[in-house]
Amino acid sequence: MPTIALVDDDRNILTSVSIALEAEGYRIMTYTDGASALEGFKTSPPDLAILDIKMPRMDGMELLRRVRQKTDMPVIFLTSKDEEIDELFGLKMGADDFIRKPFSQRLLVERVKAVLRRVTPKDGTPVKETDSAKVLERGQLRMDPERHTCTWKSEPVTLTVTEFLILQALASRPGVVKSRNALMDAAYDDQVYVDDRTIDSHIKRLRKKFKAADDAFDMIETLYGVGYRFKEA
Repeated sequence: MPTIALVDDDRNILTSVSIALEAEGYRIMTYTDGASALEGFKTSPPDLAILDIKMPRMDGMELLRRVRQKTDMPVIFLTSKDEEIDELFGLKMGADDFIRKPFSQRLLVERVKAVLRRVTPKDGTPVKETDSAKVLERGQLRMDPERHTCTWKSEPVTLTVTEFLILQALASRPGVVKSRNALMDAAYDDQVYVDDRTIDSHIKRLRKKFKAADDAFDMIETLYGVGYRFKEA
């Protein structure tokens, strides 16, 4: 089963969440601050990290920033209700989900399962014939949801879970305009509130990643006041 890192300076949360996740079969690593977590990730990289935002020594935002320099490992933030600005900033930096405190253990477990379902399998097993139909190909773009892989002109483009879902929603119907609300529905469940600027931030990150692979990339079009669309080939 996947390994999950839990980083929070509240030992009650560490204990209760660890028990809930271990009951589902996950292996749990716990840290009480961002600095110790960063060191731990170097020797034992987890499959997913759950980060509190406000912590001593190194807060969750700084930890996410440093993690994103090395990996696109899925990250879920734990945040209090008065941290909406931090939430927007975290999404811009590539957080995959937010859960507001106080939260139910069941909600957290379901969010973890949802994010992990999109993570690339680590066993290197070949794609089954039944999986090939799920692969999305649009011109030079190829997306494999089962393996959470994306390539452009055969070059790999590493996407977070949220970025993958947004691009998948756009590329599944080239030429069709997707409103920001439609993209929110594709990328988040009903429990998560995000505003228009969050989707704009994800689109900006997507373009930046594809331009790093191909400077001429211009397949994601903005229709001001309406939404976004993936160009028809």
